[in-house]
Amino acid sequence: MKKLLLLACGLLVVVFSNAQSFEITGRQESYRGFIGELLTAPLSVKNVSQKPITLVIRPASSQIGGTQRFFICPTGRCETDQVNDALTIRLEPGQVFSNWSVALEGGLVPVTSIARYRVTNLSNPAETAELEYTFIVEERPARSEIFQSRHITIHDVYPNPVTDFATINYRLHTEAVRAKIVIHNILGSRLEEFDLPFLENQVKLKATELSGGIYFYTLYLDNEGVMTRKLIVKK
Repeated sequence: MKKLLLLACGLLVVVFSNAQSFEITGRQESYRGFIGELLTAPLSVKNVSQKPITLVIRPASSQIGGTQRFFICPTGRCETDQVNDALTIRLEPGQVFSNWSVALEGGLVPVTSIARYRVTNLSNPAETAELEYTFIVEERPARSEIFQSRHITIHDVYPNPVTDFATINYRLHTEAVRAKIVIHNILGSRLEEFDLPFLENQVKLKATELSGGIYFYTLYLDNEGVMTRKLIVKK
């Protein structure tokens, strides 16, 4: 499968009445990833009024590829089995809620997609903020191999630094060897293990439970470490 580079940029468009009671404080920045990954973007909302308000966020009209899906993530962590239901939150005066995030699942071909989300004050539906994200999928050169033997060919982790998930592409040349990736901290303590099945060619390394900092990932073949590389987690 061709490796594709997924670049995403966010554009915030806000429509509001004269007495706006909330504001969107999520960052507007670019996001990088590859086909098959789930790209996430943070979304923070602040109650700037003097009374409690109830807000709802839902997907709006979007232009996305036929093999893509987009999500609202209620905990800041997105999983592909989540659905595009509306989410509701109550904010006290001055309260900032930053546990939401939105995400787009990359497609299979180069395509430009626009995903939109709308935040509405339930007591005043005319008070609305609309988020618009443009995701551009384009080709990039294949990554270089970092280790090769008669048992396996493996590529470097990406992205690195990582915030949520990183991906490693590999190819096992035989079923006779058991391969896995182990993540450990700078003291050598094992934190996570990921098997590399023979019939697959890609593994995702979950970094959501790791604090920001420097870690290492090691390739094991039949429980013998054969290669170690640095992994940077950014929060």
